[in-house]
Formats: sequence, C-alpha cells, structure tokens
Amino acid sequence: MALIPFLTDIFQNPVFSIIAIFCVFGIGIFQGIILGRAILVRFPRLQNHVKTVSISLFLLFLTNAVLSVPRFASPEKIDFSTLSDSYSNEAFSTLFLIFGTNTGFLTVLAISVTVMTFVILKFTHLHGITKGFIFFFTILLLLLTGLSRLTDLTPSSFEVLLYFLYQLGITIGILTGTIRKIKTKKLDLK
Repeated sequence: MALIPFLTDIFQNPVFSIIAIFCVFGIGIFQGIILGRAILVRFPRLQNHVKTVSISLFLLFLTNAVLSVPRFASPEKIDFSTLSDSYSNEAFSTLFLIFGTNTGFLTVLAISVTVMTFVILKFTHLHGITKGFIFFFTILLLLLTGLSRLTDLTPSSFEVLLYFLYQLGITIGILTGTIRKIKTKKLDLK
C-alpha cells in the first residue's frame, strides 16, 4: 500500500501526475537554490573557490540522492515489539537500527547530508518564509520516511519517482545556487 493511499487514485490521472512531477521537481530546485545561496552568504570566503564548492556540493547531494532512493523505496521496517525485547541486551544496535545507521558507510553518508541540511538551516541567515519553506519540506520528507519505516506502508513506484525527482531537484538547485558569486551590496555614503 502506498504511503499516502488517498492520493493514489488522484495520481492515476495523467494530468495530475504530470503536475505533481513538475511541482515536486520545482520545489526541490527552489529549495536547493535557497540552500546554495544561503551557504555562500553565510560563508563568504567560499566565494573565492565557488566552482570547487559548487561541484563538491553537487557531488555530495547527488550521492545523497542516489543512495537515498533505495532506502526510501524499500525501507527496513522497525518492529517495536522486538525492539523492547532486545533493548536490554543490545542497546547500541537498537539505536543504530532506529536511526538507520546499521547498514554501512554509504547510508551514514546519506543521513549526514540530511543532517547537514538542518545544520545549514541553523547557521545561515534564512528568515521568515524561506526558512519556513525549507523547514516544512524537510520535515515532511522526514515524516514520510519515518512513516515508511515504522508502519506496514511501503512507497508506491510513483512516490519513489517523486522522491527521486525531489532529491535531484535539490541537487540541481544546489549547483545553480552556488555556481555564481554573490555580488556584495555597496554602501552609498553620499
């Protein structure tokens, strides 16, 4: 069953499917541009090496997009009844299972990029509606991922496609947002 079952019937219509694809991809691009620009504004010295920074962030977020899709498509389910039995014996392995870090280095890398997004939100000077926009969609994605791990629901192939397009949009947006230097505003002292 899909993560959001009531939308399954709506997305059977090709018009709504195309609208959903463009909206999700556009939201990802817009979020990536905002994050990329915020990084350059917060850390102005990075503008001296803007091509290296933009390519590095592009590769990091692309790796995150590629590694996150299989985890989202077939998440490892968490059963709380078995966790309570094993908690007393293997506390650390239980925590690793809950946070999804028990599957290797590449999974930890993908989770680190998500955590980095929250850190960027904390340390950059995003305010108002832009911070709310990024925070809302990051939390929404976190809730959908948690829903897929904690319940019997599994994302449909269309939801996996939307997830991949969102991640790809963020990746392209990060590249677009960091590829050019930000012009500093000159003070008019006249």
